[in-house]
Amino acid sequence: MYVIDTHCHVLSDDLTRYPRAPIGGKQSEWAESRPVTAAEMADRMDGTGIRQAVLVQATTAYGYDNSYVLDSARERPDRFVAVGTFDPLRPDAAARLSEAVRGGLAGVRLFTHGSTVPVQGEWFAAPETYEFWEKAGELDVPVCLQMRLGPATKQLREVLERFPGVRVLLDHIGYPGIAASPADAGGEVAELARHPGLHLKLTHRNLERLRDAGEEAAGFLEPVVEAFGAGRIAWGSNCPAAEQSLPELLRLAEEVLARLSEKDREEIFAGTARRLYPSLAQVEPSGMG
Repeated sequence: MYVIDTHCHVLSDDLTRYPRAPIGGKQSEWAESRPVTAAEMADRMDGTGIRQAVLVQATTAYGYDNSYVLDSARERPDRFVAVGTFDPLRPDAAARLSEAVRGGLAGVRLFTHGSTVPVQGEWFAAPETYEFWEKAGELDVPVCLQMRLGPATKQLREVLERFPGVRVLLDHIGYPGIAASPADAGGEVAELARHPGLHLKLTHRNLERLRDAGEEAAGFLEPVVEAFGAGRIAWGSNCPAAEQSLPELLRLAEEVLARLSEKDREEIFAGTARRLYPSLAQVEPSGMG
């Protein structure tokens, strides 16, 4: 099966050319202890059978400086596309977004919550961001949203209702409470499918919980896949932020998703990614055996 990883992070070992400038001034533990360069990521992909990948800016290492993911994607356009962290509150955000897309970004990411940002931000739905969202819809550029459902679900709905033409890719599916109740979490997520621009990024943050849930995982997967369709769900490894190796992360996804049809798995592992990032479908990856 053709596999595209929609969520991996790369870090340069050249600290002079690509200095660290983490958002909030604090670097994440994984960025310090297990960084992976773009060349190393390509090697790991080759060893795992992953053909292409989306390099998502390591916000907790580089902040808003997207230089490394951009340079890495330019060097290997057959293997990578770049998604950069973006500040939609800038007064010139719309113009800067147009510039960023012309400069090579295939998508942007809003980092509103994470390991070094423990308080969920609501700023992504503020009126000051409206010009950014309008421009994202005009440019048809996917917006990856790192946030937590519950604390910011209201703001997410506001954005989706105000800007229905924008394609929003919800990182880690917004960390739904699968461990507490797969069925309740599935219902919460499925309800959001009425917003046609919303897509889900399924990663180990969700897959580990679903594996641990055993047969009860169906209480989450069935309503979510039925509501969204596999064509609005994409798999991402979260390597190397995840502690597991890339082969282990892919096996985890294959194990949990084995209950789905082959057609649905093909969509989740590649089809959705190609529609979100069309340049991935325009080249044939080289360098794999």
